[in-house]
Amino acid sequence: MRRKIVAGNWKMNKTFQEADELINEIIDGLDEANQKNVNVVICPPFTFLEMTTDYAQESDYAVGAQNVSSFDTGAYTGEVSARILHSMGVEYCIIGHSERRSHFKETDSELTQKAELLLKNDILPIFCCGELLPDRESGKHFDIVKQQLDKALFGLDPLDFAKIIIAYEPVWAIGTGKTASPEQAQEMHAFIRSLISEKYGKEIAKNTSILYGGSCNAENAKVLFSNPDVDGGLIGGACLKAADFLKIIDSF
Repeated sequence: MRRKIVAGNWKMNKTFQEADELINEIIDGLDEANQKNVNVVICPPFTFLEMTTDYAQESDYAVGAQNVSSFDTGAYTGEVSARILHSMGVEYCIIGHSERRSHFKETDSELTQKAELLLKNDILPIFCCGELLPDRESGKHFDIVKQQLDKALFGLDPLDFAKIIIAYEPVWAIGTGKTASPEQAQEMHAFIRSLISEKYGKEIAKNTSILYGGSCNAENAKVLFSNPDVDGGLIGGACLKAADFLKIIDSF
């Protein structure tokens, strides 16, 4: 059975003190919330990972990183490797986020390297894919997502791919307040699952968690998560307020 997952991507937000306060607010809420077997993942900036993993030892959430180096080790100033993340107790890592693709020009080959290094170090990749607004308007959105999966992930062997979590994030809906309709989200998630089934078989496809990202919030999470192929969310701005994040977690 595939996992229900709600992952909060803090992006480049919060000071150390603010991060401490937010984590504790979330922990207090998790103690009271009905999580319905939801895997909660908190993805803070690198600088807060140690604090977040320390708190996680006594609470019911996992820790994810927002990025990882495509290099294993060595003289790469400013980079953080999968080995380092594993040594800190990080269990998940976001790769391929549209902001990384656009601002930092990440390539499909780099994302393949990142996925392989994460898997080698027992960290579960959350692989982001999604189309720009012109792609959606021109009807190319399925082709774009298929290309992203083909080029970055579909070279993995079945045992490795089975550990991947997919996050569909229509780029036109990230940080814009726009959200894909429940029908649009379900259509794309079902398409992604069909691609996985064609490549790796029905069993792996059935067990792959596919999350929705793109202005998912406390108001629309319940209707988005009610779709049969939407297994949770990769949450941006709404995860920076504990009450909103907790409400999203309780939306299944």
